Amino acid sequence: MWGATDMTPPLVCPARLEKLLVCTDGSGDSEGAVAGALALARSCQSKIFLLQVLEFNPELEAQAPQYVAERENLIHGYLQKHRREAEGLEIPVEVRVRRCEAAYQGIVEEAEKIHPDLIVMGRRGRSRFFRLLMGNVTARVIGYSPYNVLVVPKGVPLDFSHLLIASDGSSYSDAAWEEALSMTRRLGSRLTALSVAGSAEELEWARSIVARLRTEARLQDIPLDTLVLVGAPYVTNDGTARTQGADLIVMGALGMTGLSSLIMGSVTERVIATAPCTVMVVKGAFR
Repeated sequence: MWGATDMTPPLVCPARLEKLLVCTDGSGDSEGAVAGALALARSCQSKIFLLQVLEFNPELEAQAPQYVAERENLIHGYLQKHRREAEGLEIPVEVRVRRCEAAYQGIVEEAEKIHPDLIVMGRRGRSRFFRLLMGNVTARVIGYSPYNVLVVPKGVPLDFSHLLIASDGSSYSDAAWEEALSMTRRLGSRLTALSVAGSAEELEWARSIVARLRTEARLQDIPLDTLVLVGAPYVTNDGTARTQGADLIVMGALGMTGLSSLIMGSVTERVIATAPCTVMVVKGAFR
């Protein structure tokens, strides 16, 4: 496993990633996203767009303008530190600061301008509210943005040696499966496919999903380990990642257990919240 500033060789580029949108809030929780993006940019020769959204609060700005100014200075200092880090690695970097009432809205709007190949985010942030166990900024960006999102937990080095694809047979899972196959072909990674049955009655359904994936992998001469388990999908996915030593969980943004009233599939959201490794949420194919 390699960090962005190590003397060891960088990661092998997993896909065509010309532009990375890296979202930070200046907290330690977003340092994993910055480090992961630098490692990716080195290997993929990507340009990094380093973004921080300053949430606009008219009442606070009226009552404590000095506090707001001090916060802006801290933000600019933090971003410039990472700009220098990227430039020291000869990585093209552009720093952007947005003022917006909601952080996720600013990120989604910047993504629409930049058209990144990948959005890189941390798992938690300084948002006051948490949607279930996960910071609502990350959840809402995944829900509202059409771009693939890489969620890097704090203190977790980026590595693609072992990929775990979680599938429930939905079209969203199928998109994630195609990306997992593509990454495996490119990187020579170990690939494990997991399907989780909610009850014993659903076991045959889960087995049929894994059987289809096994056939598709065999047709492409890709070795595939398979697992069929019974339990709560998000608990089982994360537990499998731990026991199998997966470095990256690949999954769709929604699934057959997702509810339209939620911003994103509840299983996907819970997996991200508790996963021991990086998670890639696939919205569509990389170019």
